[in-house]
Amino acid sequence: MSHTATAIDTRRTDGASDGGRRLHALLVEFETPSAIKEAARRIRDAGFVRWDTHTPFPVHGIDEQMGIQRTKLPLLVFACGAVGCLTGLVLQWWTNASNVDLPAALNFIRGYPFQVSGKPFWSLPANIPVIFELTVLFSAFGAVFGMLVLNDLPKHYNPLFRSQRFRRVTDDRFFLCVETADPSYDPQHTPALLRSLGGTAVEEVYDEPTPPAPTRIVNRVLVVLLCLALIPPAIIAKARVSRSDSPRIHLIQDMDNQEKFKTQRAYPLFADQRVMRLPVAGAVARGELGDDAHFERGIVGNGYAEQFPAHRPEVRLTAEFLQRGHDKYGVYCAPCHGFDGSGQGRINQRAIELEEPAWVAAAALTDAERRSRPVGHLFNTITNGIRTMGPYGDRISPEDRWAIVAYVRALQRAHYPRAGDLAAVENIGPRERDGGE
Repeated sequence: MSHTATAIDTRRTDGASDGGRRLHALLVEFETPSAIKEAARRIRDAGFVRWDTHTPFPVHGIDEQMGIQRTKLPLLVFACGAVGCLTGLVLQWWTNASNVDLPAALNFIRGYPFQVSGKPFWSLPANIPVIFELTVLFSAFGAVFGMLVLNDLPKHYNPLFRSQRFRRVTDDRFFLCVETADPSYDPQHTPALLRSLGGTAVEEVYDEPTPPAPTRIVNRVLVVLLCLALIPPAIIAKARVSRSDSPRIHLIQDMDNQEKFKTQRAYPLFADQRVMRLPVAGAVARGELGDDAHFERGIVGNGYAEQFPAHRPEVRLTAEFLQRGHDKYGVYCAPCHGFDGSGQGRINQRAIELEEPAWVAAAALTDAERRSRPVGHLFNTITNGIRTMGPYGDRISPEDRWAIVAYVRALQRAHYPRAGDLAAVENIGPRERDGGE
């Protein structure tokens, strides 16, 4: 492949202006990657620093030929991450664990230790998430803004964009550009060096003259407009710190003056002079049309129910109903209260073996206190929990809770039978007691 070089008008390569234009750089065009790599090596050896290569695709090895140093961006990212880590650490300690009295300081920069459930004011594991997030945030800022600064970005204009030949850099041509602002640039020797690189063309790239500065009249108009723009903020600032006898200007009447009554206010229309109204007698709240306090909460009137809700078809004291209570009791109750209701479940026994200091033994369901409780109280205990026992209302349906209560009553009856219970059992024949036909 033959290489030809065009002649350069060296009379205008000294950086002087040409008809108001200034020589910005010399652009050399190449056809192959190997040619531009060799040219880059020679320019590097010549000591130039303000120059660059432009290729349509990455050329392997050209970084070494250009003498490009390893980027400092990783060090910058590490430094920003360290600053973010230290910031998160100090910020949380200062705001949560310090109580330094600085009378001259503003309130929002003073420490304010806050006691939460007896926990320590300063605990490193609890502060790790915020430290981690600030480390990542500062590192990301360092990577993005550091890249922009190191690459001299953003830069929306470059004189190379005016070159018609340079447009082929995105297609099939390779270019090397040496700026006239380079300290090693010489109006006589640099053009000769570029011609000797074997490029297909060498082009002078001129920068267009800077547009003239705005006239004095334009500057005055801009100053006046700026002053006018400051008037609305000044009026708003004055209104915030002053009082006025005139009412406010309501731009949106429907929002500022709504047709409503605020709670706990007086109103002469009603006899009690109150805005708040009691619900109409017999009114039913939304979603409570089928509310049955006896069945769903174990409450009758103002107290706990003494009897099972027999009016509900789901609650029938039959053998099947007790068997259902037996099954649910074994799942939810037996681990703590034991299968016989004595309070010696496996969880309780294990806690005693481990000598857990905070463990509270489960109550015996067969003692006198629990036997005296109404069935509604037992139902409420299963629903909402009591003392260290958690609620099960969200896990057990109302009918299953009543089945458990019925089975608990059966356990209590088995431990403390009544006078007629043994006689009733004795009247059952042997085959019937043993399940015979």
